Amino acid sequence: MKKTYGVCVGMLAMGLAVLGAPVSKAQSRMAADEAGSGSVPSTASTTSASATPAASSPADLDRRIEALETELSELRTALAAKKEAETAAATAVVATPGPAAQDAKPMEKVTVASLLGPTSVSGFVDTYYQVNLNHPASKNVDFRAFDFRDKSISLNMVELILDKAPDATAGAAGRTGYHVSLGFGDGMNITNSLDPANGSGGTAVYGGGFAQYLKEAYFSYLAPIGKGLQIDVGKFVTPMGAEVIESKDNWNYSRGMLFTWAIPLYHFGARAKYVINDKYSVPGFLVNGWNNVVDNNSGKTYGFSFAGTPTKTSSFYVNYMAGPEENTGAFGSTAGGSLVNVDGRWRQTVDVVAGYNPTSKLSFLANIDYGTGDKFVVDNTTTPFTLSPAVWWAGGAGYVKYAPTANDYVAVRYEYLEDHDGFATATLIPRLHFNTITATYQRTLSSHLLTRFEYRRDMSQFPVYELSNFSNTVKNQDTVSMGLIFLFDSRDAK
Repeated sequence: MKKTYGVCVGMLAMGLAVLGAPVSKAQSRMAADEAGSGSVPSTASTTSASATPAASSPADLDRRIEALETELSELRTALAAKKEAETAAATAVVATPGPAAQDAKPMEKVTVASLLGPTSVSGFVDTYYQVNLNHPASKNVDFRAFDFRDKSISLNMVELILDKAPDATAGAAGRTGYHVSLGFGDGMNITNSLDPANGSGGTAVYGGGFAQYLKEAYFSYLAPIGKGLQIDVGKFVTPMGAEVIESKDNWNYSRGMLFTWAIPLYHFGARAKYVINDKYSVPGFLVNGWNNVVDNNSGKTYGFSFAGTPTKTSSFYVNYMAGPEENTGAFGSTAGGSLVNVDGRWRQTVDVVAGYNPTSKLSFLANIDYGTGDKFVVDNTTTPFTLSPAVWWAGGAGYVKYAPTANDYVAVRYEYLEDHDGFATATLIPRLHFNTITATYQRTLSSHLLTRFEYRRDMSQFPVYELSNFSNTVKNQDTVSMGLIFLFDSRDAK
């Protein structure tokens, strides 16, 4: 029994050395056990310090051993609990991220848009099939801009656009931008066909094909002046007209008579747009002229616009341009004639566009154009040449669009154009005028695929439309067409 007692005491000492704090608890319990024993006189143990303690009986030893064993069990339990707590704390330290780990952001998904940054890449492929119900032998559709082919699956245009708009919030570097648009197909060929640099409209300067596939190319700078002054320099489309070169951005598939004959398609030079406030802006222009990268005379064309959105449902755009547009080479010295100073004779053009959207489904659009100032040679045998009075042309168009759903709409366009001297249409037929009515249905098959179905009737007071063969002409022309347009944009890439 003494041996067991010694072992217990040794183990208890080791436990106390580890834990320390429970020592007082063990001592208190042993003292309480001794005080509660009836065989040990309390007066002998407390009144005489020098007295020899009474010998312990076997029962006393058993009680002490039992008490020590109980304390040893409790110490072991406490020691195990402490180890578990230390292990859990170590695990928590490993699992809990430090400040650097907490600040670290998860890796973003790499997309086409993230790789391109502020630059976007977009474009479209535009194809159509059209039937001219006059069945002309030439297989052409008269007086049309881009959709001039009959009974042929045709490529209207493929366009690829790189664009970075100026952003004042991105600091000084963000104030610059650029826009480049390349095009292929009938639409692009017609757009650039009048440029002297491509060998038409005068003597070729750089040979055929110069800038043939370049629809737009300009750089931009957003000056920190007032609400913002953006300056663009290069080649850009005209601000005039209710319609644009891209059929996807028009309500109808075919371009109207005003777009084709009354206004320019593009300019080369500089433009500046000053934002007055959230509703109004004033653009200005200094360009070579109408539809030319290389100028055909030594004069320049000037213009300004006033654009506004006075209410949430209404908008307007007023444009004015003036400058010499005639080709110097068109007035030569032949048969006693002499050169004519075309720089002093200005073409003036006024264009007004107004829109109204009373509901989210119903929209209206109106366009008025007027041009005057050019002259043409009536008699080249005189000195100087005998010229016509100043020519003029004028017209108007009205549009209605109704969209019963987000994927469907119907648009109707009516136009009137009078080419008073036959100058704009190059027919030289006096007081030639046109009436056209067009009905278009668009169905959006997906966010990137549009279909257009269109019926159009063109009319004139003179027989100017080809019928069956080149020798027969009639006063009207009916066409039925279907267009298919595929769109793409890097900003939609996931």
